[in-house]
Amino acid sequence: MQEIIGVKFKTVGKVYFFDSNGIEVQKGKNVIVETARGIELGEVAVANRKISEDKLVAPLKKTIRIATVEDEKVYAENARKAEEALKVCEKKVAEHGLDMKLVDVEYTFDGSKLLFYFTSDGRVDFRELVKELAAIYRTRIELRQIGVRDEVKMLGGYGMCGRELCCCNHLSDLNPVSIKMAKEQGLSLNPSKISGMCGRLMCCLKHEHEVYEEKLSRLPSVGALVSTPDGKGVVEDVEVLKEIVKVKIETKDETQRKNYPLAEIKILKDNKKRDDYIENFNELKGLEEGFKRTDDII
Repeated sequence: MQEIIGVKFKTVGKVYFFDSNGIEVQKGKNVIVETARGIELGEVAVANRKISEDKLVAPLKKTIRIATVEDEKVYAENARKAEEALKVCEKKVAEHGLDMKLVDVEYTFDGSKLLFYFTSDGRVDFRELVKELAAIYRTRIELRQIGVRDEVKMLGGYGMCGRELCCCNHLSDLNPVSIKMAKEQGLSLNPSKISGMCGRLMCCLKHEHEVYEEKLSRLPSVGALVSTPDGKGVVEDVEVLKEIVKVKIETKDETQRKNYPLAEIKILKDNKKRDDYIENFNELKGLEEGFKRTDDII
């Protein structure tokens, strides 16, 4: 067993484990830790606890100390200097005519590295830009190209639901989202309805996916032959969350349509695939091609 603490470096960021190094800290406190890119200040997200070593990626970096008032001042000063560096770099990008959009800038805590985050539709030759920035700031310069989902996560915003974006509020990792999730939830496949501010499929499609997947595994598909208390019939529609099945029952005298709870029906024949819920398969493929991106798995 090894005693660790969990630290995050962004308000909504991934939590990294560090060797506590015998230091007792509370959740919410700031600490100075050793990272792969140098000394950093982060917020404790997981207080001291012991974890089996086979669940950890060894060796863990160490916690150096609890952040002091001076450390907080250094962190704030770095943030101020980073804002100034952003303006300088934007000017240099314009001078060089580079096809890139600067998103964020940050100094490492010890000032040994200055990182610029940017988006671009393609590869950018920024070697001359790096040389100029290094001459100005006399420190190591690193430019990192990020995706549009990461850009929105950094900048923040509100979704069509009126609430803060999931990626800015509680999602520490940007999980893959697929068209299949929208299909299984019976949502409109209009891109404007299922796209987030980043232009990619909305992250919230993932939230209920497991529930829909489990319920659909037990529900009959449209067109299935089922037995009901009123006789045999064909499924015309399904309300997934309520587990209600709409069945058309034909007799010699009449045709009736009635809703039944899943518990009251028995599936006799169901050979159709889930993709048959979509009437126009070619149109669906076109939508999928439109959504294909490196950070969205179709």
